[in-house]
Amino acid sequence: MTTETIHHRACPLCEATCGLELTVRDGAVVRVRGDRDNPFSNGFLCPKGASIAKLHDDPDRLRAPVVRVGDDPATATWREVSWDEAWEIVTEGLRRVIDRDGRDAVAVYLGNPSVHSLGAVLFNAPLVRAIGSRNVFSASTVDQMPKHVSSGLLFGNPLLMPVPDLDRTDHLLMLGANPYESNGSLCTAPDFPGRMERIRARGGKIVVVDPRHTRTAQAADEWIPIIPGTDAHLLVAMLHVLFEEDLVSIDDTLVTGIEAVADTVAPFSPARVAPVCGIDAADIVRMTREFAAAPTAVAYGRIGTHTVGFGTVASWAVDALNIVTGNLDAPGGAMFPLPAHDSGRDRGRGRGFVTGRRHSRVGNHPEVRGEFPAAALPDEILTPGAGKVRALVTVAGNPALSIPDSTRVADALADLEFMVCVDPYRNETTRFADVILPPPSALERTDYHMAFFSLAVRNFAQWSPPLIPTAAPQEHEILGRLALIATGPDAGDDPGVLDEMLLVGALEGAIAAPDSPIADRSVDELLAVVRADPSRSTVDHLVDVMIRTGAHGDWFGAVPDGLSLDALAAAPHGIDLGPLTPRLPGALRTTSGTIELGAPAIIDDLARLSAALDDALAHPADADRLVLVGRRDLRSNNSWMHNVEVLVKGRARCTLQMHPDDAARAGLADGAAAEIRSRVGAVVAPVETTTGIRRGVVSLPHGWGHDRPGAALGVAAGRPGVNSNVLTDPGTLDPLSGNATLNGIPVTVRAV
Repeated sequence: MTTETIHHRACPLCEATCGLELTVRDGAVVRVRGDRDNPFSNGFLCPKGASIAKLHDDPDRLRAPVVRVGDDPATATWREVSWDEAWEIVTEGLRRVIDRDGRDAVAVYLGNPSVHSLGAVLFNAPLVRAIGSRNVFSASTVDQMPKHVSSGLLFGNPLLMPVPDLDRTDHLLMLGANPYESNGSLCTAPDFPGRMERIRARGGKIVVVDPRHTRTAQAADEWIPIIPGTDAHLLVAMLHVLFEEDLVSIDDTLVTGIEAVADTVAPFSPARVAPVCGIDAADIVRMTREFAAAPTAVAYGRIGTHTVGFGTVASWAVDALNIVTGNLDAPGGAMFPLPAHDSGRDRGRGRGFVTGRRHSRVGNHPEVRGEFPAAALPDEILTPGAGKVRALVTVAGNPALSIPDSTRVADALADLEFMVCVDPYRNETTRFADVILPPPSALERTDYHMAFFSLAVRNFAQWSPPLIPTAAPQEHEILGRLALIATGPDAGDDPGVLDEMLLVGALEGAIAAPDSPIADRSVDELLAVVRADPSRSTVDHLVDVMIRTGAHGDWFGAVPDGLSLDALAAAPHGIDLGPLTPRLPGALRTTSGTIELGAPAIIDDLARLSAALDDALAHPADADRLVLVGRRDLRSNNSWMHNVEVLVKGRARCTLQMHPDDAARAGLADGAAAEIRSRVGAVVAPVETTTGIRRGVVSLPHGWGHDRPGAALGVAAGRPGVNSNVLTDPGTLDPLSGNATLNGIPVTVRAV
């Protein structure tokens, strides 16, 4: 007899967390559409979310561990093994390296999809601590680390990142972001395009600064085509205008370092900056005056402003614009979410934020948030000597495509003695692994998007149990077992030990919190409450504790109308917790208890920016110079959505976009093959001419290059594209954050 049920959950495939409505018939998902009763997304859904069932059903997705037989990934065979055999091989490989060469001989790489999985969000940190290596790397340093650093310096907490209050602002200034294609990033906003359209509908203005006339720029009131890599110059010039024309509105009891910043931005007049960023001085002044005059305004910068040589200064300057115009922590400006799992125990003072507590063996790169630049990973593997990395653990990462100088990355991965990957695919990176441990699909696991609810433009909570049952280990169980193996033989092989430790620790912290409503309750008593539903996993229990003891929580009955996991389970469409509200100064963690606008590291890097400006003015760029930028596509998500036929069929999307004038000068026409060459590599891609790109700028999308022998991605291999990171230079990093420079890369283009 056929049975059909309807289920609701949040989409895990990008940061927007749109609500899904899934129809399941006889254990298979037969229809996916947007959840019209979800109060956050209101039925909005993009093509990626609509394909979630196809990802689950993908025949190339691994359902059991596999081990590589043979040294060369191009010719090796793969053998499916039991979980017990896989753990034996992992134990032997990791322990051999640790016992012989020490813990620093093992590196860890955490990929972007980790933050889309609750199990990885909660258990990656225990895994890293168990391995105990200084060599930790992640996708953060090819993406967003400048924002963490600037937030740490300004607010004392690298995770305290303000988001644009899109639903109430009158003026949105957007730089280096394309939410019509990406759905938003470091800003969880389902139907970001609809929210933008409503800004204009209520009489507001949207200004988009981007070297490309993106779909987002087309929907704006004004497009400002900037020279790539000069966002910091523009933003600091706008700060100059604000101080010069006395357009600032600052609470000097909340903000310190104002005079230092005013003095430091003084040399960045619009007239001096204009030739370098390619924007008329008059337009810079006008943009600034309009921003300051708007009833409410917010500046929002994303990956295009972060993945450049002055990424941290650009990120800081975005927040500085909001701060000095009185638009930080105010409705319609940039605000701080308060998600259900956040305790909200704002103290207004803390230990502050520091970097450089240690430096990398090769390159002397400073540590930032416990990790080194991802661009430095190949050097740590390939450079001989004490401390050489000989083993690698990756979780949901594909550094072979996502970090600079991919040709050398492949050489480094081939040089490893042992590699274990937690990943559902044999891809361009995992083809080098000795063992691949596949986690369940997104439909086989619990969903609660901790990372993204912390960045939401409206406070919101949604939890969903697994939709499709599986007997395979959950991702947190895989990571927990890896942590025990790394700890050593005395740790045993029962991940439940780690589960208990984390859960008891969370409860003890809640009991001991200042003014805790459960100060008189025991851990054992509360454990019994949390574990009352035996169908829930450890990650569910941990989330339940965080929600119950969060700002909106029930505190185990002490707050009768508060939230718990039971309350979320009873609301499958999610619960709207209201618009963002002011949180300062309480949320600050700086040592001074103020917003430290003039942090010494920023003032010093502004001096570097000034020197770069002087050099650029003294040595103007050649009129025929080309620089490369990346781009996003609505049907793509970095490198991990290209094996779904419905998302990649149709016209080729991995093309080199060029302005017709630049193409003509190079003797290129639409569809012609062009060689793109940088200092470190070269690729060949078909040309796509468009007037929607600034002259002197060319664009390749990132995440492609699925033609590597030994990978097993049947659909992606049929439309492989080329890997733009073959061209990315690992030697040019933002010094404050270690972030790679993926935009504004000097290149030459010629006909093939």
